[in-house]
Amino acid sequence: MKLINSIDLPANQGPGGFDHAAIHRDRMELYVAHTSNNAIDVIDIEADRYLYSIEGLTGVAGALVNEHHRLVFSSNRGEDTVGYWPAGKDVVRKAPVCARPNGLAFDEARGTLLAAGVGEPYTLTILNINDMDQRADVPVPGRTRWTVYDLKSDRFYVNVGDPALILVLQGSKPAVIERSISIPAKGPHGLDIDSSTGRLFCACDEGRLIVLDAASGNALKECGLSGTPDVIWFNLALRRLYVAVGDPGVIDVIDTDRVERIEVIETEKGAHTTAIDLKRNRIYAFLPQSCKASVYVDG
Repeated sequence: MKLINSIDLPANQGPGGFDHAAIHRDRMELYVAHTSNNAIDVIDIEADRYLYSIEGLTGVAGALVNEHHRLVFSSNRGEDTVGYWPAGKDVVRKAPVCARPNGLAFDEARGTLLAAGVGEPYTLTILNINDMDQRADVPVPGRTRWTVYDLKSDRFYVNVGDPALILVLQGSKPAVIERSISIPAKGPHGLDIDSSTGRLFCACDEGRLIVLDAASGNALKECGLSGTPDVIWFNLALRRLYVAVGDPGVIDVIDTDRVERIEVIETEKGAHTTAIDLKRNRIYAFLPQSCKASVYVDG
């Protein structure tokens, strides 16, 4: 990967730095949780410049974008809510959800939003965007980490740190846990899926990437990482996975066909958040000490 730009972002107003981010491809905008500022920072990724911040999102842990519905969601860990608003606007509505929501995933066809909590009692909250006042809470066996929805299998996949599991929920019956997949490593954290092969990528706190067959739950391959991982992104076009490791502050680049680490990119200590522009193979790494976003291009 090659560093091509750097974007200045607002200074931290408290501890926490940045957390999960998402890109609206049609609008060429990136939304990143600036947790220390209780805000979502919005970046123009065509010009690579900061635009504005959406404030009043206490303890914001992540952003999720859905282009079909033109919506942006935020998980607000400090107030047990999900925020939602039209892309390009800054008037936020909120819905109560599970304790300390973190991971978000969205089934576009049904309009189903899943919010995964990291506070006790450990639960998932299922909402429908047509009536955000209606909710179902699903008990889970431990603290959740990240979650994804896969259109091809019509399933939600949710990482649980301890016990080390991936929970599987049907898109048509999201209020019921269909099954669980045991993970042979401590602390499942970052999660993504290759829909073309049905493989799950699970980055675990003990510094291992586990690749699994989503249908059977069987572990297929694994490789070591530079440290405790956080955000991961899969790039189908390049057949690569990007794993953010806050300590020492690097991005591990994994060849997903061989499941081997092929490159280690230095970022900044504490930088555990990235975003990916799949159209242009660009990776954005958010630097909590210098309050910048480094922009890389791959391929």
